[in-house]
Amino acid sequence: MSTDRFFMVFAGVVVLLSVLLTWLSSPWWLLLAVFIGVHLIQAAFTGFCPLVMVLKAMGLKPGEIFP
Repeated sequence: MSTDRFFMVFAGVVVLLSVLLTWLSSPWWLLLAVFIGVHLIQAAFTGFCPLVMVLKAMGLKPGEIFP
């Protein structure tokens, strides 16, 4: 699995977790989904993502979005 695919899977899981926690617990959990959305937009424009830096250090192969 490349860093790009892991990044997309991770973002999707966190957004779904945020929605589930919002439904079960408190509407404040929607802020987590907002944070992930803002980070996705920022990463698309700048190409910078701390998660991808960690994944590269762990040995995952680079993808096309984050070379």
